Amino acid sequence: GFATLPPVDRDEARYATATTQMLATGDYVDIRFQEVPRHLQPAGVYWLQAASAAVFTEPEARAIWAYRLPSLTAALAAVAMTGMLTALYFGRWAGLLAGLVLAACMGLGFEARIAKTDAALLAATTAAQFAFLWIYTGRARTRWPAVAFWAALGVGAMLKGPIILMVAGLTAVALAAWDRGLGRLKGLQPLWGLPLALLIAAPWYVAIGVVTDGDFFRVAIGGNLLHKVGTDQQSHGGPIGYHLMAFALTFWPGALLAALAVPFAWRERARPEVRFLVAWVVPTWLVFELVSTKLPHYVVPLFPAIAALTAAAVTAPAQTFGRWWKAAFAIFLLIWLAVSLIVLALAPVGIWIYQAALSPLAVGLALLALAALGVMLWRLFAGRADQAALAAALASLFVSANTFGHALPRLTELWLSPQIVEAARRAAPDCPRPTLISTPYHEPSMVFLNGPYRTVLADSPAEAASVLAGEPGCAVAVVGAAGQADFLAAAASLGLSPTPAGEIQGQNYSDGEDYQLRLYRAASGRDPTARP
Repeated sequence: GFATLPPVDRDEARYATATTQMLATGDYVDIRFQEVPRHLQPAGVYWLQAASAAVFTEPEARAIWAYRLPSLTAALAAVAMTGMLTALYFGRWAGLLAGLVLAACMGLGFEARIAKTDAALLAATTAAQFAFLWIYTGRARTRWPAVAFWAALGVGAMLKGPIILMVAGLTAVALAAWDRGLGRLKGLQPLWGLPLALLIAAPWYVAIGVVTDGDFFRVAIGGNLLHKVGTDQQSHGGPIGYHLMAFALTFWPGALLAALAVPFAWRERARPEVRFLVAWVVPTWLVFELVSTKLPHYVVPLFPAIAALTAAAVTAPAQTFGRWWKAAFAIFLLIWLAVSLIVLALAPVGIWIYQAALSPLAVGLALLALAALGVMLWRLFAGRADQAALAAALASLFVSANTFGHALPRLTELWLSPQIVEAARRAAPDCPRPTLISTPYHEPSMVFLNGPYRTVLADSPAEAASVLAGEPGCAVAVVGAAGQADFLAAAASLGLSPTPAGEIQGQNYSDGEDYQLRLYRAASGRDPTARP
């Protein structure tokens, strides 16, 4: 589904659209979505997407895969680093399994396929933390691990601001408290390392501060970051424990095996590498549980440490578990089984619901995934959790192929924007790129596909009619069923007689609303620019 999945609303489409505008204007400092400033994140990921789009495709082609390529590359880099460093501390077999567990998890699988910041942030965080681990465990013999640590912090600060600083900082604080001293942290060499990180990130932050008169910092910090801490921004809230409850899905299918890492980490807590991995996960996880705004991908930067601990646990000698742990594991097993059934059913049931069809391929892939999960449980309870991890990765492969590769791209009823843009071009065959005027459908994916400078998101049917009157020759209006009478009345008052040019029906997955949209082209008996 990397290339066949249409642009996903709303974040991916906003990132990709802003990148196309960056390429069109040559302004690589001030990020905008149409005329609206995007003072939410730094410019790093937009630069990566712009470079990818410029090298591999033409911006006018609107090939979303080119904007997704940095995410895929970053995800693969994070998997490779996780496997390599786990192998250095726990053995090659554990390293291979750590990479597979991370690559197979649903959270990373989704982030690797969409054009936004989180996969790139994961790669930067993984590089910084494993350099930190190398220093903490006393393996650093040169300054290069410290250079890698601070450089990765600088890059991460250009991707998602303070998040990487929080992960590394909380890890350091936890380790200092655990060790009751700073002895193992001296190898970080902050006296020259911090200026290195600032050298990477500070120029853009200074530039954006100057260009926006400080408005970027007021919005990004005061309106976005601090607002997320105190309130559930955009209704993305949840109780304390939200991420723990979602873990069975976000780290599926390896979440069940990750449960084995808990007693392993406690038993092996005296080992510096285990202590570091625990300090990587626990403090930042608690912070994400305490902030008001919660989204499943927030904890993805912690997944490499979880994968490493999981691989170490499943390749370690058999553990003896107490009664209470067995009871807790049994409860989590039931939750995991329920999540597994839902994940396996997504593709065939989704096709059945939206297309009233039974897809043999979707059913076959779901059954293969079910068989792989059966093997996983068999090997797990046979005492070969390492082999269970291999079966889990195979199950994830079948589910990913089924969901992202087969089912989602064919559910055209959910992808309204590609239908709208294609219908507009059919309605105006004399215009290679017609101006699209839409109300009330305002999804960013439509703006990306049609172009930010040829798409007008009208606030009302009357405004749509007014814009159409100003561009009658090469424009198409897209109007929802409830607003068509007002649109036609406003158009008539402007001397226009819009002619229907097509109709589209479907569901907008972003808000769950069903839409019935009609396309109109202008037909006028007089000059539409004349005063009525």
